[in-house]
Amino acid sequence: MSLDLLFRDARLPDGAAADVGVKEGRIATIGHRLVAEAAQVVECGGRLLSPGLVETHIHLDKTCTIDRCECETRRFPHGAMRRVSDIKHTFTVEDVNARARRTLEKCISHGTTLMRTHAEVDPKVGLRGFEGVKALVEAYRWAIDIEICVMPQEGMLNNPGTEELMVAALRDGATVIGAAPTYDSDPAGQIRRVFELAREFDVDIDMHVDSGSSADHLDTKLVCELTEKYGWGGRVACGHLTKLSVMPLPELDEMARRMADAGVALTVLPATDLYLGGRDKDHRIERSVADANRLHRMGVTCSISSNNILNAFTPLGDGQLIRQANLYANVVQHAMPDDLRDTWAMFTTNSAKLMRRSDYGIAVGNPADLVLVDAPDTVSAIREVAPALAGFKRGRRSFTRAPVVLHRPA
Repeated sequence: MSLDLLFRDARLPDGAAADVGVKEGRIATIGHRLVAEAAQVVECGGRLLSPGLVETHIHLDKTCTIDRCECETRRFPHGAMRRVSDIKHTFTVEDVNARARRTLEKCISHGTTLMRTHAEVDPKVGLRGFEGVKALVEAYRWAIDIEICVMPQEGMLNNPGTEELMVAALRDGATVIGAAPTYDSDPAGQIRRVFELAREFDVDIDMHVDSGSSADHLDTKLVCELTEKYGWGGRVACGHLTKLSVMPLPELDEMARRMADAGVALTVLPATDLYLGGRDKDHRIERSVADANRLHRMGVTCSISSNNILNAFTPLGDGQLIRQANLYANVVQHAMPDDLRDTWAMFTTNSAKLMRRSDYGIAVGNPADLVLVDAPDTVSAIREVAPALAGFKRGRRSFTRAPVVLHRPA
């Protein structure tokens, strides 16, 4: 057999030792000690070879703006949105494109090969954020597949002109519709209208819902109801849901079963939810991160993602999903091997499921979207925040990072 690329002595996420052969951008063979000629051989040395990492929820349009925002001088709810809103008038298509490119390249360099990015539209920013990000879809197809979720961060029903901009973006390449009902005068009305638009344009839904420290009211219940009503199961994701982190376990499990039955996915955003959570308190501050492992065991499709990077919502970060997983595991206190293996799936296979990518994973015939990680297995990779050493998109190398070498004295 003649191959374009051969990964020799790799360790797959399920723990199996294998060689993986690639031809014409797709995985052609998987076996042990394959005998084959290959134009390029990657000696994995027993390291982890994973499907490319999946970022299901990020905001490229407002990344790298923390130095433009006014200084944060006190703790208060919703301050991040105002600080970003105040600088939107400075955004240009070129500016958005340059900032987004900077963060996108970091994500690629840490092993991400599939991404869903949100893009805000409203009368302040118009379509500039969307257009700045859209230009990257084709420009970076060699390294990553990007889909754009258009969303009304500052309200929709109470923000005249926003819906028209959302429709314009959907007609011009956005493939997912988002929502932020918390910031609308009629949250339920926004959710219902978003479902109507999703049906009209036949697109998936990815909402920002239920951030807060009280679970007395959950918009996610309405999301589940409408998902079932319109047969949109498997096409709806809810990001944040920090209210789940303060629910008594019996109520949490009931909500998890509801989401699982309806086909509504959960995306946990550890860095943002930790940074913004509990701002109504000055002590005994909640962690504000939902226990995705528990919901996963209840049948909910769960993902972990970055959300924002270097802005008022999340001033820290580098696009490294393995670091996000390590942070998440610390916060929810799930660090044993079975839990960490489930956590690995939350930025690989489960995330691909959330994005309805049926050809994802290390299997013969699938695109060779792969990442080599400097760890022997997924558990060690998360525990130690192992670096990604090399990435491959459709069998073509997209980045290389040299492993550390200790220079011992002679």
